[in-house]
Order: sequence, then C-alpha cells, then structure tokens
Amino acid sequence: MNDFVNKVVQLFSTPEYIDSLLHGFLLTLQISYFAVLIGIILGTIIALIDTARPSKWMVIPKFICRVYTTIIRGTPMALQLFIMFFIIFAVKGFPSIITAIIAFGLNSAAYTAEVIRSGIQSVDVGQTEAGLALGLSRTTIFFKIVAPQAIKNIIPALGNEVITVIKETAIVSMVGMYDLNMAAKDIGSGQNMASYIVPMFTAALFYLATIYLITFAVKRIEKSLRKSDLRAEK
Repeated sequence: MNDFVNKVVQLFSTPEYIDSLLHGFLLTLQISYFAVLIGIILGTIIALIDTARPSKWMVIPKFICRVYTTIIRGTPMALQLFIMFFIIFAVKGFPSIITAIIAFGLNSAAYTAEVIRSGIQSVDVGQTEAGLALGLSRTTIFFKIVAPQAIKNIIPALGNEVITVIKETAIVSMVGMYDLNMAAKDIGSGQNMASYIVPMFTAALFYLATIYLITFAVKRIEKSLRKSDLRAEK
C-alpha cells in the first residue's frame, strides 16, 4: 500500500509524467471531438436518405447507405483503423491524427445514422399524415413536427455513442499514436516508475471523469426537454 501511495505521489509530482498524460489526453479529446462531429453530420445525411420516401432517384443512394452501415457495423473498429492507416492513407507524411479522425468518424457515422433513423421512425406516422391533411409541406412537417420529437428520442442513444467513441480511441495506441492509453503505458514502462498500476489507474480516472461529465450533460439536456414538454402540456 505504501509503495502504491509513493508511486502516486511520484507520478503527480513529476512534471514529465503529468505533461505526458495531458498530451495523451488532449489527443484523445481531439480525435473524439472531430470524430463525433463527422459522425453526427454524415450520420444525419445517411439517416435522412434512409428514411426518405421511396423513389427511382433514391434507389442507389439508399442502397449505398445500407451497404455502408452494414459493412461498418459488421467489422471491428480495430480492423477499420488498420485499413485506414496501412492501406487507404498509407502515404508518407500524412497526419496520423487526421487518419484516426476519419476512421473513427466514419465508424461513428454508421451507428449515429441508425440512432437518428430509429428516432425519426419512432414518431407516429399519423402526425405526418395529419400535417399533410392540413396542407403543410413535407419539409415543414419534418422540421416543425417530426425533427423536434425525434431529437428528444435520440439524445440518450447519441450520448452513449459519444461515450463509445471516446473509449474506442484507446486503440489508436496500436498504430503508434501517443494518446492517453499510450502515455500511461509509456510512464509505466519507465525506469523511475516501473509499474503500470498507477499510470493506468490515473488514465482510467481521466476517462471516467470525461464520461461522467458527458453523462451529466446528457441527463441535464433530457431533464430540460422533459420540463419543456410539461410546460407545453399545461
């Protein structure tokens, strides 16, 4: 126990170790943020295509989107990351962080698309039919009636997807990137520390704190939306 405490003190009193953890944590946040952003934008586009009315113009886009989501969701994230690093973007000098962001962003988009699609389809189709009967355009119906309700339904699942992306970024250390996981491993293998327990435990606390903040924010958003529903009912 004394040895554990001494190593904790040693870690937090050594600027080099703190700098390594913060550098790795910053990389983890950068990859996660931009990957989630890509996932939401691309996922929304895929979901809108997938839920669009059937027509001859939408056959090919719908087919492409379904093949894309099937392939991405049916293969491991680690394999997708390796393909991006060692095949598609295997260009000397190409920024590894960009490759990682694209890989995680494309992966997140497939799952986000399913979340948004299910959220849109959870809204009773009768509301769309009622809007059409009142003479409203489909665009107006979607943005004024369907979308607000769909957003409320997808917030919890979307929050879970953000958390998943953050945790999955730990595998970038497998391709040599210096993220939070790699920083903890590097510190643990050093001669001065010579133990993985403390740095790995510290890295876990970084992840837990980040995920707790996201969970807290999602719950606050849900609570705010519930309050708005109650006010609307009154």
